[in-house]
Amino acid sequence: MSAKKKEKVFIYDTTLRDGSQAEGVSFSMKDKVSIAEHLDILGVSYIEGGWPGSNPKDMGFFDAVKGKKFRNAKIAAFGSTRRANCKVEEDDNIIKLLDSEAPVVTIFGKSWLLHVHEVLRISPSTNIELVADSCAYLVSKKRELIFDAEHFFDGYKDNPDYALEVLTTACVNGAGTIVLCDTNGGTLSSDIARICEVVRAKIPQKVVLGVHCHNDSELAVAGSLLAVERGARHIQGTINGFGERSGNANLCSIIPALELKMGFSAIAAGQLRHLRETSVFVDELANLIPNKRQPYVGDSAFAHKGGMHVNAVSKNPSTFEHMNPELVGNKRRVLVSDLAGRSNVLMKVAEHNLEGISQDEAKDILSTLKEMENKGYEFEAADGSFHVLAMKILKKHSPLFKLKGFRVIVEKRDGDSPCFSEATVKVDVKGQQELTAAEGHGPINALDLALRKALMRFYPDLESVKLADFKVRILEGKDGTAAKTRVLIESTDGKKSWGTVGVSENLVEASWEALVDSLEYSLMSMKKK
Repeated sequence: MSAKKKEKVFIYDTTLRDGSQAEGVSFSMKDKVSIAEHLDILGVSYIEGGWPGSNPKDMGFFDAVKGKKFRNAKIAAFGSTRRANCKVEEDDNIIKLLDSEAPVVTIFGKSWLLHVHEVLRISPSTNIELVADSCAYLVSKKRELIFDAEHFFDGYKDNPDYALEVLTTACVNGAGTIVLCDTNGGTLSSDIARICEVVRAKIPQKVVLGVHCHNDSELAVAGSLLAVERGARHIQGTINGFGERSGNANLCSIIPALELKMGFSAIAAGQLRHLRETSVFVDELANLIPNKRQPYVGDSAFAHKGGMHVNAVSKNPSTFEHMNPELVGNKRRVLVSDLAGRSNVLMKVAEHNLEGISQDEAKDILSTLKEMENKGYEFEAADGSFHVLAMKILKKHSPLFKLKGFRVIVEKRDGDSPCFSEATVKVDVKGQQELTAAEGHGPINALDLALRKALMRFYPDLESVKLADFKVRILEGKDGTAAKTRVLIESTDGKKSWGTVGVSENLVEASWEALVDSLEYSLMSMKKK
């Protein structure tokens, strides 16, 4: 017997238009095409490419995708109803929407009398004419038409009869989807649910009801999901919740909730596993650090730190996980800290493929970890240092080089010139002594370059290892310049990344510890391969 077919909720992604209005977010035309390709793989129903009447970059996007074949998504062009003082066929915005050749056109119209009076400064009846003319004309040009009722929830609470008249006008004139917009983002989820239920009963059943929520009250996801419960079958949002002010409804939370918890089909079958990679890809092109605490797709979404939690998860993940992280392309992470128990260590050791560890060895590792964290070390973001430390405690560590000494010189030669930094490193590698020196942009960079220079002759693979991030944290600030310093370094070989940590009253020494762990971990990994 075949499984019952899931009911469809159409996902309308507006990352490329509404999302790009977020502070600090900017996409090139090439970025927009790449994101559209990833969204199509994910399997959303609509990709809003931008507003062709607003800027050349958006029009360039539509030109670039005209010949592209999208397997799952339809490209939508966004714009407004015609201007009050212009015939619809002569309106520049309407003309450019058609010139985009997008198969779907989304136009917004005013549904709140405040905007009709104060922004457009026209009569309510004239606004109705704008909606009617614009919808009818675009439908006559064989476009699938989506009508966004801007500020609808505020408009409905102000004057429900007029707000509903705007919707009815769009429906009568051919709109196939009506979208209720919480443009200010201040509507409570309960009000969104109540009003959606009223609207669903008022508009023709053949017309799809949609919702577009902003996150100014941090209710955009909740409002969107409640709208679906009340009959909406079209949700607009953005990847990672990008958008103006506090952002838009986050599709990275909405899509798995629909698919895994509410029993709807939201994206192409089998593509949910691409959700995390899509989230990370969009962050990378936006040049933003991914939010590790983001539900479903963030690094911390399935991270466990408390010993009791880890112990339970090791027996049955359902004890502290609401779903299997692999379904959205994420993974479980076990953190080691002073809150850890032996279960944390055992699971962490298994992650690092250090097999055959006994309970006593796990206890030794845990004891050492807690002692070191008490001194200021932190291993949550320092997997590389944890691996090196575990190998030492398990007596499986053989140093790949031994430090004989280092010296760092920082000199200010001229009042206007930058400081000059030079480092000298002396190490013993495979019974041979290497003495190298290097200049750098600051003392830590010079030390890093000098150490690599000493090791490259023996370990040429280190050439691929780069420092990706460097963080300094002052511990116990009341001690002033004598305070302990914790250094966290993130390194990468172009394929994977790892973190290492060092702690000392001396910034250079703390950095040296983290640098050594980084290179040793890299060499251990290469040796294992």
